[in-house]
Amino acid sequence: MTDRVLVNIDGGVADVRLNRPEKLNALDTAMFKAIAEAGDQLKSEPGVRAVVLSGEGRGFCAGLDFGGFQSMKESRGPGTADGGVSDLGQTNGRVTHLGQQVAWVWTELEVPVIAAIHGPCLGGGLQIALGADIRIVAPDASLSVLEIRWGLVPDMTASLMLPGLMGLDMAKQLMWTGRTVSGDEAVRLGLATSSADDPRAAALELAAELAAKSPHAIRAGKRLLTGLAGRSTAEQLALERREIGALIGGPNQVEAVSAYFEKRPPVYSDPTTK
Repeated sequence: MTDRVLVNIDGGVADVRLNRPEKLNALDTAMFKAIAEAGDQLKSEPGVRAVVLSGEGRGFCAGLDFGGFQSMKESRGPGTADGGVSDLGQTNGRVTHLGQQVAWVWTELEVPVIAAIHGPCLGGGLQIALGADIRIVAPDASLSVLEIRWGLVPDMTASLMLPGLMGLDMAKQLMWTGRTVSGDEAVRLGLATSSADDPRAAALELAAELAAKSPHAIRAGKRLLTGLAGRSTAEQLALERREIGALIGGPNQVEAVSAYFEKRPPVYSDPTTK
């Protein structure tokens, strides 16, 4: 991992911080790569039970670095030699290209991901936050699907994520207007989960609570609810049966019951990483 993204793992919680504060954590090619790499590396990190994703400095992420935007205008098309924005369009066998992967990678993690949002969370920054399972925002944070300002549509998974959170009509309105909403309004709209004066502290507290639960049950819950809209009723119910069947009688499930009746904190084992 590079200094563009700081990762500290403690007590089962991975504290992931975008670290380009002098640019409001704006996204250039190096930032895109560092975020995607951090998410990929956490997939195989033993003992991680929850992730908190936040930004250093005055905001979460101001979106695309304007210098990178200028490079995109000047060097459209694949295979340019500058190693710039054109690199974002390479899928390399994934369902995503790099620009999408910085948001999608958080859905691929088997553990809960909580985004802690303060200050500006704009354009690509908001789309990265949409990849989290839960978003905790400061009341005065500013969130916007900003791409219409540049004559673009969001292309970092927002077309998939937004309608499921806030409904199709509101997703269209935000996409077409580029309107900025506060943290409080984002909660009312369903764009964010809850608000807190110190969203990072609140996110770390919630992550610690989740890290103390059975990691097998937590992961099963994420599998059940991620991709829900793409499954039929029969497929969803079959998946539910498989997940509960795999949990019942397992060591962590037995430990959960034993600890409850013995009035002690449970001691869980972590799933084996792939």
